[in-house]
Amino acid sequence: MSPKKSPFFELRSGSVDTLLFVVKTTDLDAMRAELTRRFEATPEFFANDVVAIDVRRLADNESVRLADIAQLLDSVRMRPVGVVANAQQTWAAESALPLLEARDRRGAVSKPGDEGSTDAASGTSGAAPTADAPAQASLLPPDVPESGSPAALEPAVAAEPVRLATSSQTMVVEKPLRSGQRIYAKGDLVVLGLVSYGAEVIAEGNIHIYAPLRGRALAGVQGNHDARIFCTCLEPELISIAGIYRTTENPLPSDVLGKPVQIWLEEEKLMIEPLRLT
Repeated sequence: MSPKKSPFFELRSGSVDTLLFVVKTTDLDAMRAELTRRFEATPEFFANDVVAIDVRRLADNESVRLADIAQLLDSVRMRPVGVVANAQQTWAAESALPLLEARDRRGAVSKPGDEGSTDAASGTSGAAPTADAPAQASLLPPDVPESGSPAALEPAVAAEPVRLATSSQTMVVEKPLRSGQRIYAKGDLVVLGLVSYGAEVIAEGNIHIYAPLRGRALAGVQGNHDARIFCTCLEPELISIAGIYRTTENPLPSDVLGKPVQIWLEEEKLMIEPLRLT
């Protein structure tokens, strides 16, 4: 039997999404303290998520033990599977983790050894995407917050199909979403029913929710900083635009909690404003 027709396995080229854990310091103690502080209130956010360690923010004369970072990520139930590096690839390649290619926040592809990657917002060489705009990695099994850091999703939970009405630009969800259900839209997403606690609505464009938002809403997940979230009753577990997020750990002001609002980004900060409907 030809190996190409083997019924037992196939080897194919492809790309899949993964979170990036962007390393900005060589101080592992400080990193551990911040990671613990950030996620101890929401320990399930990153549970079993696949993560690539991105060391492109480190200076050329800096290095860090990747085995220690991998152990740190394991301690909060993340699953490190590789390393993204540019100038750092010499020492990064010495670890047990493979070097990965990644697609930058603004859409450019960064390859190991490519030092020309630049973040359009900061002008920093090799700046990496936030975790809410997943990297396109060349290796990995498939899977997709206080402000300014990675957003996270729990592993998808099997749920009954949701009836969708779609166009080339907009997806419409006509039924309420229960805990464990997740919807992903390539363009804009319109939800006509309740987004319950534990449910997730994710869009590369804007999100419109004409009902209470009690779960998670993540707009602009491929790095679209112009995306917005609109909802008629804001009671979320998490809101995020282009990787900038906010959770219930940071209580919402009374003038927007439970109210119709719009949410957008202004200089890497989430802005929340009541909607004037009358």
